[in-house]
Amino acid sequence: MAFELPALHYATDALEPHIDKTTMEIHHDKHHQAYVTNLNKAVEGKPEANLSIEEIVKNISKYPAAVRNNGGGHYNHSLFWNVLGPNKGGEPTGDLAKAITETFGSFAELKTKLQEAGATRFGSGWAWLSVGADKKLQVSSTPNQDNPLMDIAEVKGTPIFGIDVWEHAYYLKYQNKRPDYLAAIWNAVNWDAVAELYKKAL
Repeated sequence: MAFELPALHYATDALEPHIDKTTMEIHHDKHHQAYVTNLNKAVEGKPEANLSIEEIVKNISKYPAAVRNNGGGHYNHSLFWNVLGPNKGGEPTGDLAKAITETFGSFAELKTKLQEAGATRFGSGWAWLSVGADKKLQVSSTPNQDNPLMDIAEVKGTPIFGIDVWEHAYYLKYQNKRPDYLAAIWNAVNWDAVAELYKKAL
């Protein structure tokens, strides 16, 4: 089964003014599509073509760079679209909110840590909130299209929220002001989707 570009579950202009329509169209239809196309080329005729993207990512050290980069790009972006949504933002509730307070002291502190992780990632990469092997929440960042699910990650875990800090995610609207993008994205976070991923990761 070839990997496929997942459809967005909202319109490309639905995250305005925080993420603009043109960026969404280019980011989803062009960048993510390219990762899917190149991943399919990299696994064509090989056993990994029949694996799920999660299985590939978890054992990424077994595979060449083309699979690592494009497989990571496909996994990361699929998660990213899912944890954003129109008329979202606000704060998490329930078990996720409790775990955030227990781990970081407050939701405000989690935001600070994630924004720092994204702002200080040199070059391209991601800032992550993930669930570690000890079932506790953790913040980290990865270069390029790596993620905490990969066996080569410095901080390993199951990602439940990620912020793309590649320039293609924000440059049209925010230019070189990555911190402005990192501050604005909270207005588009779908905390119900993040809470669902948190539940599954436990």
